[in-house]
Amino acid sequence: MSEIYKTTLPPEIDNRRMTTHTLMILLAVLPGWMSGTWRAATLQSVSEEVWSAADGTLMTGMHRDIRTGKKTWFEFLRIEQRGEGLVYVAMPGGRGATEFKATRIEESRVTFENREHDFPKRIHYWKDGPKLCAAIDDGTDEKAQKWCWERVP
Repeated sequence: MSEIYKTTLPPEIDNRRMTTHTLMILLAVLPGWMSGTWRAATLQSVSEEVWSAADGTLMTGMHRDIRTGKKTWFEFLRIEQRGEGLVYVAMPGGRGATEFKATRIEESRVTFENREHDFPKRIHYWKDGPKLCAAIDDGTDEKAQKWCWERVP
């Protein structure tokens, strides 16, 4: 366990018997490692994800896919601290919000779930070296879709 988690906890919490996963859920730490502009491009398309800084209790984000100069998909996103946890809110195509609660939080990986939603039921974000990656699935790792983006300087 890294020292940052030990020193961030209030003194009344005995962290010697907790796992890093338990501590991160307890702290509801915003995933600041997601902040920035991320892009993946091919000759036919561009995929972008942009996340604000992890300041306060809220991060805002946006995803868009562009094919041959035309928007093909977009969604507005946010991650917010609520009580003792994190909630990921997706607004695909600018429509109504769907919420996913954090079920796993690590130093460079986070998973959000909404078992009642049709698809996706899980949303995963993680760092893969210098890349930001994301995947969505139906809760069973079937029908999974995955993206990896590189940071835009």
